Amino acid sequence: MSEDTLRYDKMVEDALRGVVREALTITARDGLFGDHHFYITFRTRFPGIGMGDHILARHPEEMTIVLQHQFWGLEVDETFFRVTLSFSGKSETLIVPFAAVTGFADPSAKFGLQFQAMDGDDDDEAEGEAVEAEAEETAATPVTDIPADAEGKVIALDAFRKK
Repeated sequence: MSEDTLRYDKMVEDALRGVVREALTITARDGLFGDHHFYITFRTRFPGIGMGDHILARHPEEMTIVLQHQFWGLEVDETFFRVTLSFSGKSETLIVPFAAVTGFADPSAKFGLQFQAMDGDDDDEAEGEAVEAEAEETAATPVTDIPADAEGKVIALDAFRKK
């Protein structure tokens, strides 16, 4: 497409990602209430993703996280969110650019969004680099106040997808 074309598809995607950002911002500020909980699916190799190599090895393309009972330190920025979950009894902080998110659902509200996978165009690469720089600054931040028996949930949804 030429540069003088309005990209309504991108505008709509950006607006809907704003819904995800706002839901997470409210949750970071007030916590989850009622039966609300979130399934967030994202591309694990998107520029700016911050996660341990052992998690990436288990989820080389895409993963879904659940924010319900056992998550800590949720922080929301304009371009990414950061959250700590427990993987096999070990606390891990994930940094996820909103542009990497391909799905968001709140089953309690019967609400869900699916996004087109973004292909890392110039704007996305710049955003990914900014998120990577932020992730490097905070990657060594220790996590405290997590119960030893805490277990986060990571769910692979591949079996439920239409082929």
